[in-house]
Amino acid sequence: MKLAISSLVPAPCERVFAALVDPEILRRSIPGCESLSTAGPDAYEAVLKIGVAGLKGTYAGKAAIHDQRPPDSLTLTFEGKGGPGFLRGSAAIALSAEGETTRIACDADVQVGGLIAAVGSRLVDAAAKKLAGDFFRQLSRELGGQA
Repeated sequence: MKLAISSLVPAPCERVFAALVDPEILRRSIPGCESLSTAGPDAYEAVLKIGVAGLKGTYAGKAAIHDQRPPDSLTLTFEGKGGPGFLRGSAAIALSAEGETTRIACDADVQVGGLIAAVGSRLVDAAAKKLAGDFFRQLSRELGGQA
């Protein structure tokens, strides 16, 4: 499944990029993040509790950041599993300046299985967009602005 998500964050690209690779800011910004720990250089392990429709449950997973080109882009690979099923994939994240704000554009390729796959791609797409919106709002607050 392909997902394309975009948002404006009220901070310059350099600050936004730094926040996207800062485990503490990520822990506070990711919806439902119960823990986020470093598992190696640019690699993390996380436990998330998601409370959205057919995705509801607790997930344990791993993520890694690749191809960093500060402050313009990075690639994120991820995998996770929980009671409702599993997901894995990658996301190409591009940052671009728009005045005094930064546009974050994320193009993700995600595979899902288990009950997650049974709920249908429309629900998964809607849930992903809701969670991304929550993430970007909290990231904006972390950077001292409003979404």
